[in-house]
Amino acid sequence: MLTVGNRFPDFNLKAVVSNDPKTAFTEANNESDPSKWKIVFFWPKDFTFVCPTEIAAFGKLNDDFADRDAVIYGVSIDSEYGHLAWRQNHADLKALPFPMLSDIRRELATSLGVLDQAEGVALRATFIVDPDGIIRFVSVNDLSVGRNPQEVLRVLDALQTDELCPCNWQKGDEVLKAA
Repeated sequence: MLTVGNRFPDFNLKAVVSNDPKTAFTEANNESDPSKWKIVFFWPKDFTFVCPTEIAAFGKLNDDFADRDAVIYGVSIDSEYGHLAWRQNHADLKALPFPMLSDIRRELATSLGVLDQAEGVALRATFIVDPDGIIRFVSVNDLSVGRNPQEVLRVLDALQTDELCPCNWQKGDEVLKAA
């Protein structure tokens, strides 16, 4: 599995950005949103139970991430057409403010090392990637356990200080000073 300090791999994936089939589809790649921090999170499959709770929670924090010069990319192994259908039919996803990426060939999940071999789906992995394309944070949950997007935001805040941040540090708290 790629981890902190590794370069995030190149990718070029179909993305769903709206509910209107005429404007829903675009492409996203590692060159998209230059000079931005990237929050890339994977969920196992569309039309499941835990996944929409996480996706909606990231959606609610989208403006907070944007305020920190960060963009969110949600990714699963489903097709862009599956993503569109799910957005159109799930109340919590209709106004989703970030793109849903289709890793249908499982290339990105495989290159990152987050493809569950037994199930053939992505694990619940989260990556924070800095503007230079370097992975600065990785978290991977079991398929049955949802993650905490608020914690991802907290870690982003800490990384952006470029300082030593103690346990449970929150934006605005004092950082540690090396003696």
